[in-house]
Amino acid sequence: MSYDVATLLTRNLHEVFGEGDDARRRAVVNEIFTEDAVFYEPNGVYRGRDEIVRIAGVIRATHPSFRYTALKAPEVLHDRAGRVQWVSGAPGASPAYAGTDVIVARQGRIAEIYLFFDPLPL
Repeated sequence: MSYDVATLLTRNLHEVFGEGDDARRRAVVNEIFTEDAVFYEPNGVYRGRDEIVRIAGVIRATHPSFRYTALKAPEVLHDRAGRVQWVSGAPGASPAYAGTDVIVARQGRIAEIYLFFDPLPL
């Protein structure tokens, strides 16, 4: 199955990096990422679905109660790439950090994802 870029961005935010259950995370990664997908973030580069599942779990474990909230709807370019800006923090508290996810899609799946940390919005 293939998905539009906005759906890929939203599902990645909530169902991959926002998911606390390893089995559910793995199922979604298998569904929305290409087999050879690459995740780029400030601390490293992770290649393939297994590594993306692993590092998403590591990141999630550092803040298991945090929730991601998109600041606005995902922006899409030519149904091939897009970005979503978000904040994350404990429910009911001020956001602890912010970021932007940028993806490149291939045949309706995430082939590349780039994570940028942003200053917290005012």
